Amino acid sequence: MEALRQDDPRRFGRFTALARYDERASAVRYVARDTASGETALVTAARPELAAVPVFSPRFRAEARTAERLAGGWVSPPLEAGETPGGGPEPLWTAAGYVPALPLDEAVGIAGPLPERAVRILGAGVAEILSRVHATGAALQGLAPGTVLLAADGPRLTAFGPLGAAASAEVGPEGRLSVRLGYLTPEQIAGEEVSTASDLFVLGLLLAYAATGTTPFTEGPAEEATRRIAEDEPELDGVPQELRVLIASCLAKDPAERPSAGTVAAELALEGAAGLARGGWLPDPLAVAVANQEARVRALEVPEARDAKEAPGADGTRDAEEAAGAETAGPGGVEEDRGATRFLNTGPRPPRHDPPTTRLALPRGATAPPPPALAPAAQQAPTVPGAPAVAPAAQSAPAVPGAPAVPGAPAAPSGAPQPGHPYAAPGSVPQSGPPHGGPAPYPAAALPAGAGGVGGGPMVSLPLPPAPAPAPDPGASRRTLLTIAAAAVGGLVVGGGAMAALGSGNSAAATDDKPAPKPRRTLPGQAPEPRWIYTHPASEAPPLTAAVWRDELLVLTGESQAAAVDLRTGKRLWQRADAAKGQAALAAGAGLVFVASPTEFLWLAPKDGEVVHRVRHTDAFGDLAVGPLAGASGPVVWFTASHTVTVKAPKPKKGKKKGKDQQVPQAFFLAYDIVRRKELWRTPVPAGRAPGTPSYRVAAERSADILVRQSAASLTPAEVRAAKGKGSVRSFDQKTGKLLWIKQYGAAAPEAATAGDEDGTLYAAVGTDLEAFEANTAKPLWRVEGTAGSVYGTPLIAGPLIHTTESSQSVGAVERESGRLVWRRSTEVPAPGNAPAITLSSSGKTLIAADAVQVTAFAADSGERLWKFQDIGAAEPKGATVSAPYRVLTAGKTAVVQRERSFYAFPVA
Repeated sequence: MEALRQDDPRRFGRFTALARYDERASAVRYVARDTASGETALVTAARPELAAVPVFSPRFRAEARTAERLAGGWVSPPLEAGETPGGGPEPLWTAAGYVPALPLDEAVGIAGPLPERAVRILGAGVAEILSRVHATGAALQGLAPGTVLLAADGPRLTAFGPLGAAASAEVGPEGRLSVRLGYLTPEQIAGEEVSTASDLFVLGLLLAYAATGTTPFTEGPAEEATRRIAEDEPELDGVPQELRVLIASCLAKDPAERPSAGTVAAELALEGAAGLARGGWLPDPLAVAVANQEARVRALEVPEARDAKEAPGADGTRDAEEAAGAETAGPGGVEEDRGATRFLNTGPRPPRHDPPTTRLALPRGATAPPPPALAPAAQQAPTVPGAPAVAPAAQSAPAVPGAPAVPGAPAAPSGAPQPGHPYAAPGSVPQSGPPHGGPAPYPAAALPAGAGGVGGGPMVSLPLPPAPAPAPDPGASRRTLLTIAAAAVGGLVVGGGAMAALGSGNSAAATDDKPAPKPRRTLPGQAPEPRWIYTHPASEAPPLTAAVWRDELLVLTGESQAAAVDLRTGKRLWQRADAAKGQAALAAGAGLVFVASPTEFLWLAPKDGEVVHRVRHTDAFGDLAVGPLAGASGPVVWFTASHTVTVKAPKPKKGKKKGKDQQVPQAFFLAYDIVRRKELWRTPVPAGRAPGTPSYRVAAERSADILVRQSAASLTPAEVRAAKGKGSVRSFDQKTGKLLWIKQYGAAAPEAATAGDEDGTLYAAVGTDLEAFEANTAKPLWRVEGTAGSVYGTPLIAGPLIHTTESSQSVGAVERESGRLVWRRSTEVPAPGNAPAITLSSSGKTLIAADAVQVTAFAADSGERLWKFQDIGAAEPKGATVSAPYRVLTAGKTAVVQRERSFYAFPVA
C-alpha cells in the first residue's frame, strides 16, 4: 500500500480514494471510503492506456459480472461499478468490500510455507469457487499467487478471468490488446485450449507453493520451465505426505486424469473451508500482518475530514505546498503525497512505483541486468490465432499491500519485489536465500517464466471467450444455470472439536426480549453465535419429530416419550411417555399442546406436559386405523384413515360352488377440530397400497376448498397404471369434505413437488422445470427453466414471491404473477442430492436451506448468502459419525437447526 500519486483519481462514484492498494497488469486498486456511510471499499480502476482499446471494456465488465455472480463465500461482494473518473462512457472501475488480507506470495515471503491445515483451508476455499464456475463448463483462468489473498477468516479470490490474473498487458498493432498469463499448463504448451482441468493444474501449483515456498518445477534454468512442465514429473518431496497424492493428481499431464474441483474441495476440507478455518487459521506472523494492515486502513482519513480537523498555521493559513496538494521529496528522494503518507508510513518508506512501462523497481543505486535469453521453447508459447507478435512485456512492480511490522519478519516494500520474492525476475535482484529460512522461493519461471514480466507466458489476443457465468441471470437458458460438481464423497465425515455439544439443560440463556442481531455479511460456515445449544440425552433415542408450539416450546417426540424445550433458554422443561411417537405439536386453542400419537389424540399442558384431554382413536373413529396428518389450518387437522371390511361372495349360480368372501380395505379422508375435539366430516377415497391407508398432503388451502396430493408410494399398482406417469390433484370442499374434482397438470409426475396458493394457482415440478397452472382449469401460466439434470423440490410461497429449491443444490426466488426469475444461488454443497428443504424466518427476510451436508441462510429478497452452518457431527471426538440431514424450524427471531439429537438456536432477521 502506498500514497496516492498526483495523477491518481480521487473520486469513484460515492467513494473517495485514500491510498493505492496495489497495481496489476490491467488495473490499479485503491483503498477508498464512502464518507456518508463510512464503508471501506477496494476499487479496481482500469489502466487508461488499456481502457482505450475497444476490446478491453467488454472483457473488463464480463469479469466484473463474474465476480458479482460469485459474490459470497470466498469472493467479496461487489458494491458498485461506475464510469471512468473523467466521465468516459464505459464502466471502467468496480468497487468491492475491503477485507484485510495478504497475497499468497507476500504471506509466504513473511512466514514461509504454510502449515498443512492452512494449505487445506486455502485450497478448499479456492476449489469451492472453482466448482461453481466449472459447473457451467467454463474455466476461470484467474489463479495466480497474487490473486489469492489470505484473510483472517479464510482465503479470497480477486481475479475472475485472464484479464485480472494477467502478468502483463499491452496494446499491440491496430489497437489489439494482448495479455501474458503468469502460468502455463501442459495443454497450453501443446497448443490446446484451456479447460476446467487447466484451473486444477494451476491450483496444484499454488498448493505446492503454499506448502513448500517453491513450486514443483523450479529446479533448473528458467528458460526451460515450459519443457519441465510439459515433460517432467513434479517434485513434491517437500509437500506434507497427507497432501502429496492430491496435489500430484492435480498436476497430472493428462487433463482427464485430474480431479474435479468439488473432489479437491471435499478431500481438503470435507466440512468446508470455513468450517475448518473456524477458530483461526493463519500462522501468528500472518495474523499480525493482517491486523496491522487493517489498522493502517482504518487510520486513513478522507482528505476533506482531515483538513477540517487540522489547525491553521500561525498566519492563519496552511503550508502552501500542502494547500496546493504539491508533492515533496521524502527521505531517500522518494516523492510522496504529504497528506496521505502521514497515515501510511509507520515503517521504512517504500520505494515509489515507476510508470507501468518501466522495469521492476530496484534498490537505490542498483542497475538492472538484461533479462536472460529465452530458449525457443519459452519463446514459442502458444498464441491465439491473430495475436500479434510482441516482445516480452515489461512489468511494473506490484504494490504489496499491508507490509506488516512483524518482529523478525522482513518489511516488504510496496514498489519492488524483495530478494527471493516469487515475482522477482531471475537476475533482477541478488538472491541471498529465503528471508524466512525455509525452502527457497520460486523464480518467475515457476508459474512459469513470465510471472515477473520476463519470460514466455502465453500471449492471448482479446476479445477472449466470454467470462464464465457461475450463477444465472434471470433470462439465462437452462444450459447456463448453476450446478454443483459431484465430489467423490458419500457423506460428511466429521469428528469432535469444532464445537462442543452441551448436555441437557446446559445452555446459554437468550430471549426474544432482546432484538436479534442482523445476520452478518460473512462467509458460508460462519453462522452467528447460537443463542443456545440443546443435546437430546444419549440415554434416549434420537427424536423422530420436532415442532414449534406457539413460538414458546420446541416439542420433540421419540420412541419412548415426548419432551419440551424452552425456546427462550434451550432448557428441557418436561418429558411425557404418553406422547411417544407423536406427530407435529399444534396449538389447540390458547393453552394446550395437541399431539397425535399412533393410537390417540392428546392435549397436554405446556407448562409441565400433563395430559389434560385424551381421545383414543377407537373411541372417536371406531375401527379406523388413523394415518399421518395431511395438513392443518387453525383448529382443523386433516388426515386419512382406513379399515378392512368383509365383502361377501355373491350367491353362486345353480350348480356352481360359492366363492370366498374377500377382505377389502376402505379408506377415508377426515377433518377434525382439535379445539372442540370433534370430527367435522369424513369422505370415502380410494384405498392406498396395502395396508390400505393412502398418504395425503395438503398442497393448498383456499377459501372454499383444499387441494390434496397423494404420496406416490401409497398409490396402488392399478392407480399407477391408470395415471400413465402423471400425478393427480384432488379438490375437497372445506365445509362438507365433498370431492369436487380430480385434475392432472401438464406432465407433472405423481412424485413431483407441488404447492398452491390462495389465489388459485398451482406450482408443480415438470421435468427439470417449474410450471404454474390455473388450478381449476389446469391451464399453463408460465414456466421457469431449471438446471439440466436437476429437479425442483417443493416451492415455498411468500407474498409476491415463490422461493424455489433444486436438486442441483440451488435455491431462488420467482415472481408469482409473471414467473420472472428474481435470483438463484447455490448452497455451495459440493455433491448433488435431494433438493434442500427451505424455510422462511417469521419475518420473511431470511431464507434457510437445509440438506444432508449443511444449512445455508440467504437474504430472501436478494439471494445474498448470509451464513453457512455445519455441526461437528458427533457428541464426542470418538463418537459415531452422524449422517442425518439437517432440519430447520423458525419461531419469532429464532431459527432452530436440528441434526439428529443436536439442536442449535440461531438469531435470524
